[in-house]
Amino acid sequence: MISRTCLSNNYLLQEVLNSCKHRAKLKRLPNGIVPISYNQQRSSFFNIAESFSRKKEYLGRKLVGYSREQMFAVVADVENYKTFVPFCKKSLVTFKSDEKLIGSLTIGFPPIVESYTSHVTLDKPKLVKANCFDGKLFDHLVTMWRFHRGLEDVPQSCVIDFYVSFEFKSLLHSHLAHMFFNELVRQMEKAFFNEAQVRYGKPTIPIHKLPVNVSEN
Repeated sequence: MISRTCLSNNYLLQEVLNSCKHRAKLKRLPNGIVPISYNQQRSSFFNIAESFSRKKEYLGRKLVGYSREQMFAVVADVENYKTFVPFCKKSLVTFKSDEKLIGSLTIGFPPIVESYTSHVTLDKPKLVKANCFDGKLFDHLVTMWRFHRGLEDVPQSCVIDFYVSFEFKSLLHSHLAHMFFNELVRQMEKAFFNEAQVRYGKPTIPIHKLPVNVSEN
């Protein structure tokens, strides 16, 4: 078992930079997904309008060395978000079935602290989608994870589409979010991959960023 404190935040990224032996395998991704070189890799951050908007969105696609079932289990484990998701101070599941769950969450990254109810749709092992309806700070908050099959010759791999969209009620909070949004999303996404390593051991392949087709989502 790998200790959480021993996991470097830069581990997965460093693995991508150092590893070349799996690049040939990437040509056999399903669904017409084509890899890109490291110099072309970048997260797809975008605003709804060219002018400043209170709404912020992120959409990223990655190939990872864990199965769909493994990554689904990590993302759907809302009860334990407080132990591994950055800035999550409290997490409690108040209702759970095979298709959905309701969680009470508190997030805090000074000067913002927010408690809200998350309504989570589950479609094992394909989808985890969370919606916030009662936040005092947010007009809306949506996170969505889609899990696709990975490399044909590496069963313990999958392609993940990760989407985040939120809009603050306050223009002041929106400006603050504009400054830290990119780093916040990176840390949150990385936390789930690190947690997968804690639970399941070293990934079968390094993480790879893939191009995103916005129209697919």
